[in-house]
Amino acid sequence: MSKIVILSGSPRKNGNIDMLVEAFVNGAEKNNEVEVIPVRDYKINPCIGCNCCKTSEGSICAQKDDMSFIYEKLKTADVIVAASPVYFYGISSQLKALVDRLHTPMRKEFNTKKLGLILVGAATLPELFDSIIIQYELCMKYFKLGDIGRVLVRGALEKGDVSEDDLREAYLLGEAL
Repeated sequence: MSKIVILSGSPRKNGNIDMLVEAFVNGAEKNNEVEVIPVRDYKINPCIGCNCCKTSEGSICAQKDDMSFIYEKLKTADVIVAASPVYFYGISSQLKALVDRLHTPMRKEFNTKKLGLILVGAATLPELFDSIIIQYELCMKYFKLGDIGRVLVRGALEKGDVSEDDLREAYLLGEAL
């Protein structure tokens, strides 16, 4: 049994990402402890590059926001899944702010062994997810993490545009853990 933390980066409640995350959770919770962190529900400031986390005792960030809560959740996660709508070929700004704040020595305390990725975008271009996948793969390589898999959905603009096949793919990815 693994502890899975899903960082859900959609600013839109009950949208396509939430639907895919729910399907993933339904599959994963059969054999794992799963927690979803909807980033939109937390106050997370962008990194200000002050390097306080590198010099303070305990690698504490100078900013006083909800990241301290997120850090504690991630310390115990065996698997982290990043889920995001794609805006202009990148993850949402809400999730990006969180990811940037993970550039801290505190991450050495994380138990994470694997990553997963769930993305949804309105465009249908074959290259839609390429820039995000490159960043994802670089993180896995740098931190020596495994890949549980990816769910990549194109052509989903409006709420509910994800198909039953897309939801099944997310479910099966979760179930495989």
